[in-house]
Amino acid sequence: MRLFPLGDSAVVVALGNGVDEALQQRTQAFVAELGRNPPIGVTDVVPTFASLTIFYDAARIGGFDQLCAQIETCAARTEAALVLPAARIVEIPVCYGGDFGPDLAEVAAHAGLTVAEVIALHSGALYHVDAVGFAPGFGYLGGLPKKIHTPRRATPRTQVPAGAVGIGGAQTGIYPLATPGGWNLIGRTRLRLFDGTREEPALMRVGDGVSFRAISSAEFDAAANAVSQSLLDVNERRSPSAGEAEGTLLNGDGTAGVMVVRAGMQTTVQDLGRRGHRAAGVPLSGAMDPFALRVANLLVGNAENAAVLEFAVVGPEIEFSAETVVAVGGGDFGALPRWQPVRMAPGERVNFGATHSGCRGYLAIAGGFAVAPVLGSRSTYLSAALGGVDGRVLRDGDVLRSPRLTRQVVGRWHIDERILPAYSAAPTVRIMRGAQADEFGDALCAGEFKVSPRSDRMGVRLEVAALVRSARGDLVSSAVAPGTIQVPPDGQPIILMADAQTIGGYPQAAHVIDVDLPLVAQLRPGDAVRFREVALAEAHGLAHDRELALARLREGLTGKVR
Repeated sequence: MRLFPLGDSAVVVALGNGVDEALQQRTQAFVAELGRNPPIGVTDVVPTFASLTIFYDAARIGGFDQLCAQIETCAARTEAALVLPAARIVEIPVCYGGDFGPDLAEVAAHAGLTVAEVIALHSGALYHVDAVGFAPGFGYLGGLPKKIHTPRRATPRTQVPAGAVGIGGAQTGIYPLATPGGWNLIGRTRLRLFDGTREEPALMRVGDGVSFRAISSAEFDAAANAVSQSLLDVNERRSPSAGEAEGTLLNGDGTAGVMVVRAGMQTTVQDLGRRGHRAAGVPLSGAMDPFALRVANLLVGNAENAAVLEFAVVGPEIEFSAETVVAVGGGDFGALPRWQPVRMAPGERVNFGATHSGCRGYLAIAGGFAVAPVLGSRSTYLSAALGGVDGRVLRDGDVLRSPRLTRQVVGRWHIDERILPAYSAAPTVRIMRGAQADEFGDALCAGEFKVSPRSDRMGVRLEVAALVRSARGDLVSSAVAPGTIQVPPDGQPIILMADAQTIGGYPQAAHVIDVDLPLVAQLRPGDAVRFREVALAEAHGLAHDRELALARLREGLTGKVR
């Protein structure tokens, strides 16, 4: 067993070099033991092919060496009394070929088999879930018969339908959501691989067995009708009552409502994200600039994790129905002063417009925005339509509510800006070495990178003369996190951000340290960024300094927020 950092907020526990059933069982037993006796400060555990990754809160672990010692003790307990998890077999009914499996004939031709022989081989094997990631509920299934191993498509599809069954190299899997993808599509199922309303949202978990059962198109249509009816029933249960209809600005008790007059760009409800679900392939999500969200919430008397509005480049125009207090953090949109509470009058409108500096703004309202949590978070994850308002960006005419009004002293005071990140259009961002850092030499720290307009909440893409990897060959997919800098085959680095996948197979050149993620979140297309390498101890020291500054802010607000 080897332990090494994944940035400054996770540790990778490598349990072996290959992928086999015995290793999978040990991994699952280790994960179960960590669930029963989690080390202090651990927030999430992600098992992958030959390792597991343990995420932690640097301010709570008491030191990296101490955390590693607790992990090793947990591993020793697991090995001394190996308790294997109960075996589960998940059956997947699949309609093969036709419009459901447009690549089935190509797979057969590549294998030198008939279509019927491919279906028989694929549906006759028993598979095992080696990892879950890429998208929520997407299981990488090992055990594909060697005769039908098929290389991934040279050009990925821009959209693969939910339920599509594919083959990629030596693995097979099912796309839980409509998403781009490069695997060969051989069929489709109507089973819901991921459902955020279920207690266990992903149908499959690492270590499960999976079998496929061939069904006819008539059986597929019958299953489709049953799924459609169940979704209709859910939507009816979620329909708002008359008092909650769109366009009503006041609750019955007179507390504040906020109407979105114009939605702006990418305006969503966000909090600090969904912890504890990475093993099901669910990203952390939450605010791209979590520091700005935390401070804005503190300034209006909220808990730091309360739901706020996040918007990018062009902010919304909003109207307030009742007197309330708000605060704005992050980028400078000019409409309201940043980093101080502002009292809003009934009927008052604010139009944020285009940003003057930075990329993303955060609007906190006293009491927070009252949207229902999904998987423990109110954050909006667009790809899976989770959280926020129906899992989508806000639209003109949407109404959000705040459950209470916090009394506050509102005046000409503001926080000491020395507490704030050094936002800039050309920052130097601190990084730690990644698992494949040696394969890129000093290329990351040797020059300046330009931010691509193709950046989004999944990742900030950088433009530069292509980074060339010295090694060749594919890597075994492993856990990634916000801040991981991956280098795809085109050599253009990507800094993974809030909505990034939970595991990835591209080389990891580096990781942006946690305290500098706000600097990345505020970069706009065309901005520049440089990198500077730091050690883990320095990164953890900076994280502790940030938490100390926030503690002093909370203390300083005593008496101003009551």
